[in-house]
Amino acid sequence: MASSAANSLFGKYDVGKLLGCGAFAKVYHARDIKNGHSVAIKVINKHKIAHNAHLVSNVKREIDIMRRLRHPNIVKLYEVMATKTKIYFVMEFVKGGELFAKVAKGRLSESHSRKYFQQLISAIGYCHSRGVYHRDLKPENLLIDENGDLKVTDFGLSAVTGQIRADGLLHTLCGTPSYVAPEILTKRGYDGAKADIWSCGVILFVLNAAFLPFNDANLMMMYKKIYKGEYKCPKWMSHDLKRFLSRLLDTKPETRITVDEIKTDPWFRKGYKELKLEDDIQIVGRPEEDDKSTSLNAFDIISFSSGLNLSPLFDGTSSSPGKGERLVVAESPDKIIEKVEEIVKEANVRIQKRKEWGVDLVNRNGKYAIGLEVFRLTENLVVVEVQSSGGGTDFYDELWNNKIRSELLDRRHVQVPTTSGSPAGYVSEVCT
Repeated sequence: MASSAANSLFGKYDVGKLLGCGAFAKVYHARDIKNGHSVAIKVINKHKIAHNAHLVSNVKREIDIMRRLRHPNIVKLYEVMATKTKIYFVMEFVKGGELFAKVAKGRLSESHSRKYFQQLISAIGYCHSRGVYHRDLKPENLLIDENGDLKVTDFGLSAVTGQIRADGLLHTLCGTPSYVAPEILTKRGYDGAKADIWSCGVILFVLNAAFLPFNDANLMMMYKKIYKGEYKCPKWMSHDLKRFLSRLLDTKPETRITVDEIKTDPWFRKGYKELKLEDDIQIVGRPEEDDKSTSLNAFDIISFSSGLNLSPLFDGTSSSPGKGERLVVAESPDKIIEKVEEIVKEANVRIQKRKEWGVDLVNRNGKYAIGLEVFRLTENLVVVEVQSSGGGTDFYDELWNNKIRSELLDRRHVQVPTTSGSPAGYVSEVCT
């Protein structure tokens, strides 16, 4: 590992024992030198993924997703650092290990498994509400902290709304065979939220039974069982739990239970308390000097510059079919949002406000949208990040390129020299 001393990473973290490793990444326990807190550091070898566009895309998407998610039951990403050869994810250290290890010792009680399932649904519902679909939910990707609370991790195979095709579905085949939803096996496209719910159902079954509902030494036979929804509940399961599982493991995604319906189910509701998340509170007119959450972290700044180490790795690898870009503008975040709202007043566009400095601009039929978010880069500069979803390139060109972008740059633009020595120009990153 690149370090200033034998066990020190960038003089910020003392790196300890190896916690686990995969094909192109290793995870270490480390200690924050400044405050003494434990962290987990995931180290990705650039050389092992640089020639695989799919892996590079997964790494970029995982960073982008994790830096936006803040939920008590999701592992936090603190910062991302890089050298010429490695990328370092500095994450929350979860002391208790995998939920899988608990189940391997024997089945959990119904009340115990209910608690974990409630926390899982809280986290997954939060992800879905923000357009993130995990796609690889299983006990190995659920950690337990020192307080006995569940934490969802490993968003490497996750998808976002920008990957949804014109038919409204995702099409990438991924996941762990025993936990994959039947509609994914048909290869005709699937709803990411519905597929996650199926995986949650398999997890709940495993917690209570200590064995898989769909299992066979022959993979094709196992897939047939999944496709037909053939499973047997053990005799110790309660009637209410069996009924609830039948709604989770419904082979028809259109009738499968949703997150909102899960939260009203009698079995689920026992002892359940809805979390009050700060992200769910809309803050209007908040003074910019009081806000810290929308300041950019190290990864944001690295990713905006073509002259720093991460950019050659990520250039041209975005998996999103939508159009988008980032602009550096000399203006306050509040003024940017006000200007955007003023510009679209006469465009017959519906505005949906996000937390802090962000809006979704939805066209009149509700099919296409443009997401716009503002991040503070320095005291005097901001980054405006814009991304289309659902296709609609004409809508994007007409509204963003021809109206909003030109207005922002015409009145408040800033020219910044590029780090590669080319002539000064607008700092922007266009997503393919």
